[in-house]
Formats: sequence, structure tokens, C-alpha cells
Amino acid sequence: MDIKKLIKQMTLEEKAGLLGGDDFWHTKAVERLGLGRFMMSDGPHGLRKQDQEKEGAGANDSIKAVCFPAACATASSFDRDLMYQMGETIGQECQAEDLSIVLGPAVNIKRSPLCGRNFEYFSEDPYLAGRMASSFIQGVQSRHVGTSIKHFAANNQEAYRMSISARVSERALREIYFPPFEISVREAQPKTVMCSYNKINGTYSADNTWLLTDVLRKEWGFEGFVMTDWGAVSDRVQGVIAGLDLEMPGNTAEKDRCIVEAVQNGSLDEALVDLAVERILKVLMDYADHRMADAVFDREGDHEKSIAIEKECAVLLQNNGLLPLREDAKIAYIGEYAQKPRYQGGGSSHINVVKVDSALEAAGRRGRPVTYARGFSASRGETCEQALAQAVKAAQEADVAVIFAGLPDVIESEGYDRRDMKLPSDQNEVIEAVLAVQPNTVVVLHNGAPVEVPWAEKCAAILEMYLGGEGVGEATDALLYGQANPCGHLAETFPLRLQDNPSYLNFPGNGKEVFYAEDIYVGYRYYEKKELPVRWAFGHGLSYTTFSIHNLRLEKNDPLHSPFKPETDILAGDETLTVRVDVTNTGERFGKEVVQLYIADQTGMPDRPVKELKGFAKVALEKGETKEVSFVIDRRSLAYYEERVHDWYAPTGTYAVLVGNASDHISECISFEYRAAHLLPLAIGPDTTLGELAADPRTAPILSTISSMMGSSIGQETDENKNPDEGLGESSEEMEKAMNQYMPLKSLMSFGSREADVKKLARMLKEAVGDES
Repeated sequence: MDIKKLIKQMTLEEKAGLLGGDDFWHTKAVERLGLGRFMMSDGPHGLRKQDQEKEGAGANDSIKAVCFPAACATASSFDRDLMYQMGETIGQECQAEDLSIVLGPAVNIKRSPLCGRNFEYFSEDPYLAGRMASSFIQGVQSRHVGTSIKHFAANNQEAYRMSISARVSERALREIYFPPFEISVREAQPKTVMCSYNKINGTYSADNTWLLTDVLRKEWGFEGFVMTDWGAVSDRVQGVIAGLDLEMPGNTAEKDRCIVEAVQNGSLDEALVDLAVERILKVLMDYADHRMADAVFDREGDHEKSIAIEKECAVLLQNNGLLPLREDAKIAYIGEYAQKPRYQGGGSSHINVVKVDSALEAAGRRGRPVTYARGFSASRGETCEQALAQAVKAAQEADVAVIFAGLPDVIESEGYDRRDMKLPSDQNEVIEAVLAVQPNTVVVLHNGAPVEVPWAEKCAAILEMYLGGEGVGEATDALLYGQANPCGHLAETFPLRLQDNPSYLNFPGNGKEVFYAEDIYVGYRYYEKKELPVRWAFGHGLSYTTFSIHNLRLEKNDPLHSPFKPETDILAGDETLTVRVDVTNTGERFGKEVVQLYIADQTGMPDRPVKELKGFAKVALEKGETKEVSFVIDRRSLAYYEERVHDWYAPTGTYAVLVGNASDHISECISFEYRAAHLLPLAIGPDTTLGELAADPRTAPILSTISSMMGSSIGQETDENKNPDEGLGESSEEMEKAMNQYMPLKSLMSFGSREADVKKLARMLKEAVGDES
């Protein structure tokens, strides 16, 4: 179809109409031109398609579908291939259900563990979130079904999300909150981007030209269309000008008329309307041109895939050797989640499932010697003394107690945030009582975000299943009994307590504004910089086997792939290096290890994290097997976002490559030198300090040679004014150096320098740095 020709045939009213939804899930049709409606659906981890066959079905009446593990779980797989396969499966389901766009993935950063929608988000780390999202998008779109990456941007809480203004620095946006979107756009080109409800520094996302046009389209090269979150329009005409294309959901007639009137009165260029229509039609026509009418939604097969995916996501947090369980051991399952698992979160991603496996049912099918005590309810409730007593008795009579704990539906959902990081009090009471009589106790967690676990040191093992989809029960059984080997690693830090979180004092704001005062120090970046102990670190995850990560080496990316010798070689400008490391399974069984690569800035720049994730790979290894893993690092891997030049910048100096299997478990490290292709601009003025001048190679020589012209060392006292106390010796010199570092040029005359000499020095310094002001 010739889209431009089609647009020329449309009336202004028809074009304006296409920029708004027809109903809750459909775009509008232009029947006279043969353009039908297209349907979209929620679905980051399964389809929530409105049931079109059910008479009187509402927006939340959805078809039976398959619930895959939520993003809180899948991110912990650290497996991009797995994410692609899951996306591919969901794309196939969309084709079978005639859905042109699936609304996901959700990639907002886990700024606080209290965000009610954290279960839908991947990580506290932007690199991990971006790479996982990119793979999912590529999988879905391999079936010519569009994705809508969301929510762009800085939507990191549910409280006041429709009106709050996120007050955040450009550096934090660029380094923390934008990268998941940027990586996904550059790598995978999602068909659509969903803009968030909130304001960013005072401007609604839907009205934000800098966000939607300057950054998203001009800088990153986004080619698709931008749609609103449901009801996120602020000023519809300004939205079109800013780069917003489609308003959702339906009931947009009044807004459509605003667009028509704006064009007619000259306040909106009709060319922008045409461009928005063209962007939308390109996406919808791509789906129409590749419609798979014979596609099948294999619900039974996809259920099995859901089980297989969850086995790759679960994180073994601690284990004293009790797991895996012996087949003949007498086990007591305690907690209603053993019978009614919590496997998904609440809100727009809630799936009407085909079936749900429980761990208790899975054990029964396999004839395992398992007894069951309810202990506590799967919904939030008060302690039942009778259920508590039954749990204690079951634990005493068993070889091992397995407690299935977690957060009830009412605590975690879209639309509101959690109040604290605690498990319900009745669950903690049962856990403590069981631990008092049974040291061989395992806790299995079903939650979408970190929880406080004050009893952790008493447990033999803790297995984090997160919200593991409808196959969570089968997956749990396989992991507990060793038919599968845990291989997930945490995509977020578990702090010891809520008060340790970097956003604690600034979440969720005052209802009008929320200040991101922690800036770039989110998650492990904060805990490591603060040297604050945590319960489990980012990247942490255990296995039933053991691994060795060793033989780290660097290689030039030249035709010969020459070894890079850190003691003599220098990486410069836009050159890249390949990092190679070997991984060996040193244990007694098959397993998978997650190798994590971090970069540490050791140039002396003060405001950088201790280290940042810049690569990861999941490696499957048989007993005794060794494989090589490789990563590529470039200038961007070393860089921070420099607000003075509004660009990424890697300073000259030393950087370290660190590899390990958790942020707090680094196995190998190599440092190397990097030389920047250019230096940052340095403006010379009255407030420029001597320390700044001494640190810059362009001005340092001038500073050292000019002291004789000034009649004394710059910024130092003359002989007649020196403190006669000779006992200070070297410490007096150190004090003077420290004071000089922070002395501005304007203060030199107060310490004995002549005005003419200071002006001459300023001219020389400006000439050296090219400052023409």
C-alpha cells in the first residue's frame, strides 16, 4: 500500500481521527478507503486481550491465555536468548489472536523497592534492563507484531504517577533512566514507544519536544510512532507538535476536533498531522502485510515453555547444602502459596490463565513424601493460632520444612506503591516458629520486589521464585529436588532494610514533585559508593555446582586480534577492546553460570560509581567443561554523561575491567590506560580555581611557570607573611597545597599578586584552552 498516497486521499477530519483510538483497544478505521481497525493488547508477560466473543465484555474481560514469568523474574535469567524466545512465542500468540501490537516491555528503573509496579520492570541497572528488553522486542517483532516499550520516561512510582513532576538531572536521565529505551531503540527499533503519564522537570512527557523529538527521534533514530499511556494526554495539539502520534484509549472525538481546529486556525502545521498518520500507518501496514492467518495459539505448548523459562529465572539466594532435597526425605510444605502460588502481579498485566501449577500438586504427581500445613493465608491476614500450631507440628515431624512465603496480591499492583518492605506479619511469625523447631528449613519466596528477611541467618536455604508465571509450581518442584539447577542471578539489590535504600528520603515525593536527589546512585551504585552492607548484592545467585572464572585477558580489535598489553599499550579515542575470560564448571553436575563484566573508572574523577555493569553472558557447562566468554568494550563503556557538553565523555586515565558472578564477587581484574581524543572545554573566569588549572594539561604548565612572574608561588604567602612556626614542616606545605587547590583566580590579589599579573595570567590561560570569551 502506498501510504503517502493514501494520506493524500484522507480528509483532515479522517487524519485527525487516526491520531486517537476508537475504543479501549482499537485504532480507528477509515472504511471508505478500505482501512480497518487494528487491535492491541497488554502483554509484557502474556496476552490480556479483550474477549471479543463474550457478549458485553468489558475492557478487563480477557481471553484465556498463558502467563509467563514477569520481568522481575526474567531479568534474573540474565539470558538474552531466553528473552528472544519468550518474545517470539508471545509474537506468535499475537498473530493467532490478530493483535498488531503488544504493550510491553516495561523498562522503568527500579529506583525504590516500594514501586508497586516493580514486578513488571526488569532491573535497577539500565544496561541489563536495556539488553533484556531489546532481545524481547526482537523476538516479538520477528513475527511482525509491534511492541510498545514503556513508560518513557522517569515513571518510577505509582503514587501520583498521572501528575507528578520527576525532578531529575540530565546526567541521571542519560545514565540511569534513558539507557533501557536508548539501547532498545538502537538495537531493536520497537514499533512504538509509550510515553509516561508524569512530567519530567515540569513538562508532561506527552508534551515534551525534547523528549519525543530531539532525544528519541533525532538523537537515537526512532522510526516508529509514539502513543500515550492510557489517558496521558495533556495538551493534544502541543502533543502533535512535540512528536506524540496516537492517543489511547478511545473517546477522543473532542481531542480530534482540537487538532482539526488548530490546523484550520494556523496554530498547527498540517504536515505534522500527516507525519504522525504516516508513522502510525507504517507500523499497522507492516502487520497487515505479514498477517499469519493460520497462526495457532498453542496454549498447552506455551504452558510448558512458561515452566522452562521459570527454571532459568529462579535465584538460589542461600544454601547450606540442604538443597537439592533427597527424593526419600520426609518434607513438610507450609504456607498456602504451596497450594495457591502467587505467580503474577495486579493491574493491566494480569492474565486470565489457562491453568496454574502448584508445587504441592507437582509433588503429588511425582509421589513425593510431602505433607501440607496451611500455616498462613495466601491473602493478607492475621495469625491463626490453630494454623500456626499445625505448621509447627508438621515441621517437627518432617526431615525438612519448606515454607512458601511471599507478598499477597493486595500489596503489589499497578496503581499504588508498597508501604514497606516487610512480608505480612503472620508469615514472619510462622517462619520464626518453624525455624525454632526445625533447623532444616527452606523458604521459597513469591514476590515481585525485594522483601526484608530478618530470619535469613537461621534458614538452611532460600529460593527466590519471584512472580514465576503459571508454571511456577512445576518449576519450583524441579529446582527443589534438583531436576533443574538454579541459575538465576539477582537483577536488583536486596537491602537489609528499607531505610538503606538511596531514594528513602525522596520517595514518592510531595504529590506535586519528586526529587531524584540520589541522582546516578541507584541500586548497587549507591550501596557500593556508601560502603553499605546489603542482604544480597546485585548479580548474586548460587548453584548446585561450582564455577571458576579465570584467565582474563584483553585483545585489540585489529585485523590480527593482537594481545593488548596493559603495562605498555593504551586504548585511545574510539578504539575498542575485546575482553576474553574462561569459565570452568568445577563441580559435580551440569549448571549455568552468569559472567558479569564491570568497568571501574580509576581516573580520579570523584563523581563516578565504584563500578558499572557493561556486559554479561550466561554459560552452560557440563561437569569439568571450560568455555571462553568474550565482551567488547568501547568509549561509551568507559564514559559518563557530561552535562557541560551534553554528551558522553570518557576522561583520560586508568580504567579497570572486572569480571565475576556478582557485583560483590569479582574474580579477575585488569587495569589499562585510556587516552581521550579531546579534552573538555574549560571556561576561564574569576571563579576558576587553581586546582582546576593544575589538573588540566593545557593550563598546568602555565601555572607552574608563571609563579616567578607573580613574585611568589601562586596563592602562597610571601616570605614576610609566612607563619614563623617552623615546627609545621611538611604538614604546613600540605596545608598550603590543599588551600591553593580551591583558591579562585579572583582571590589571588588578596594574597600578594598584582592586578596586572593576574589579568595577564587569565589571558594566557584563555589562549591555552581556546576560550574566546
